[in-house]
Amino acid sequence: MTDPNGRMYRIGETDRDILGRPRWTMVLFPWIAMMGISSAEYAFTSAEDTLSEAHLWNSGHIFWLMGVWIFFQAAVAFPAGQLRESGRLPARHAMMLGALGTFLGYLSLAFAPNVIVAYLGFGVCSGIGAGLVYATSVNMVGKWYPERKGGKTGLVNGGFAYGSVPFIFLFNSYMDLSNFQGVLVLVAVVCCLAVGISGWFFKDPPKNWWPAGVDPLKASDDPRIQRALKKNPPAVRQYTPREAARTPVLWMMWFCLLCTAGINIFGIAFQVPFGNEMGFAGGIVATAMSLKAIVNGTGRGVIGWISDRYGRRNTLIIVCIVLGSAQFGVLISGSMHNMPFFLLCSMISGFGGGAIFPLFATMTADYFGENNNASNYGIVYSSKLVSGLLGSGMGAVVVGAWGYQGAFVLAGSIGLASAVLALFLRQPGRSQPRPITEPNAQSVAEAV
Repeated sequence: MTDPNGRMYRIGETDRDILGRPRWTMVLFPWIAMMGISSAEYAFTSAEDTLSEAHLWNSGHIFWLMGVWIFFQAAVAFPAGQLRESGRLPARHAMMLGALGTFLGYLSLAFAPNVIVAYLGFGVCSGIGAGLVYATSVNMVGKWYPERKGGKTGLVNGGFAYGSVPFIFLFNSYMDLSNFQGVLVLVAVVCCLAVGISGWFFKDPPKNWWPAGVDPLKASDDPRIQRALKKNPPAVRQYTPREAARTPVLWMMWFCLLCTAGINIFGIAFQVPFGNEMGFAGGIVATAMSLKAIVNGTGRGVIGWISDRYGRRNTLIIVCIVLGSAQFGVLISGSMHNMPFFLLCSMISGFGGGAIFPLFATMTADYFGENNNASNYGIVYSSKLVSGLLGSGMGAVVVGAWGYQGAFVLAGSIGLASAVLALFLRQPGRSQPRPITEPNAQSVAEAV
């Protein structure tokens, strides 16, 4: 089936014909896999004191380790997408490699004889493994739910945050010099199994596949689908990565994600040290970080549902404003030593920081199509290569030079500027209706 723009839809096969089971399982398994890799980013800094003392590392290595992990996690997104879409890297194989990388990462933290081994094992191997899992899981959902991808993508993306909550408490409250190796080996096994077992069931739908019960050329009877397609119409056509890269909107999305992801990573890396410096008890700081992760994850699912109802771009603008404003709130609440206000601002910051990722994932599919979404989103997501180093590594430099006050003010200002940039995002290839400002009376008279 072909629409007036020339876009093709493959209709007729049901999810059970292809999978042998309902397609909601391709939300469940990616969600479990995302929780399996979440601890490496969101819980890692909670182990800062124990790892630094156990291995006699400078505390700055922890933030740079996280920066290197984020660099490789983002770097693998585009090449993995290319390999996946060419058929040279099946989804199942990508997930098995991801499980192996996750396992090796925690093992290197437990037994590294020097910090270089930790950089190679955790920063490189675990980062690449997590990137394979992330790219495969997020794009899998959009392929199986092309007509209503926002909420489903957000749910899966959310696992990348709130799945880390048990590990935050584990690393912060129970891991010490006497048991850190055993704890890290246990975490390695649990996360590896979560990723590997769920990844075994991964399978892509055929190119251009569309659900058999949804006609893409006429309005659906389901009001949820009607609303989602009206606010977020399908891409005009299936853009290849080369074609997408020629559109200015792709690079505007890249830069907007660079700014917002950098703020999110800065908060993950420095909220715990900032809370400790402001005199909050360790349990309070761990609670704040856990609430941040929970809201970060649940916010990803909620924001997908909201964007289905009100449009991706409009939702993104609000999220950028919330994310930027929350940075000022965290700074003020910490300076006031107001614990409830600190917890609230931490949760708001977590919501904004988490919401940006599913928004950009679904916007990429909405703007450039599903067939090459792994590669196209890989280009957009590659901005995290820079934002990871800026938010974590360079964040430490800024804090050292300007203090927490200067760093949080800078982060908040960048968030608000991102909201202005988001105003200019438009779906490529779709003409915008021009409003009639004044009727032409002469033409009307002539027509009569």
